Amino acid sequence: MELLFLGTGAADWDIRKADASPDFRRFSSLLVDDGLLIDPGPCVYEFERTFGYEGLYRNVTDVILTHPHGDHFSRETLSRLESDGAVFHPMKAGDTLELDRYVVRAYAANHRTAEDPVHFTVESKEDGKRFFYGCDGAWMFYETYRALMEYGHLDLMIFDCTIGDIRGDYRIFEHNNAVMVSEMAATFSGICSRFMVSHLARTLHPATHAETVKALEKFGLECARDNLRVTV
Repeated sequence: MELLFLGTGAADWDIRKADASPDFRRFSSLLVDDGLLIDPGPCVYEFERTFGYEGLYRNVTDVILTHPHGDHFSRETLSRLESDGAVFHPMKAGDTLELDRYVVRAYAANHRTAEDPVHFTVESKEDGKRFFYGCDGAWMFYETYRALMEYGHLDLMIFDCTIGDIRGDYRIFEHNNAVMVSEMAATFSGICSRFMVSHLARTLHPATHAETVKALEKFGLECARDNLRVTV
């Protein structure tokens, strides 16, 4: 599977100032194999224009949503995708979605200001590769942890790291800092060896992507950026 990060930022980024710099982050969204889109937010089509991807979404067949906050969901974006043939699949915790190319499972997320927020695992039917996507959400619920451990091997886990290397911030009750992610990564080390972070707040991380990468390296975490392609 190939993942394309359409956005890696939290809700405090001013998307009116978006550009192609690695130091700018759009609202978090992910494209899988050019066919499955996670979170049809308001930056999806601006990303396509800014980075020169003509017809980037022409092959999108399926859309799923972690939660309906405005930085993750745009009715206009979803309508455009649907008008081009994509199908939106509402999911709640415990649901399994069988698609032509993937099996998607939804898990309860710890993000209390949203209604029924979920994390996802996506498994390729072609090669069996699997990844976890957890943006937004704070410290994982025990039930979600157990379900993931029972699910088994993951090739990549992507966590919310809104808060960065900051302690004592009130937002830890629905988002993660780097310490929290590193603890969860250590706990999941038996089923996964690669851990990335996304959903980074503008005001809670260093000013540049390079500085943020360096700050997170000491926690053993890879830092995503907009327009990053990752092979799972």
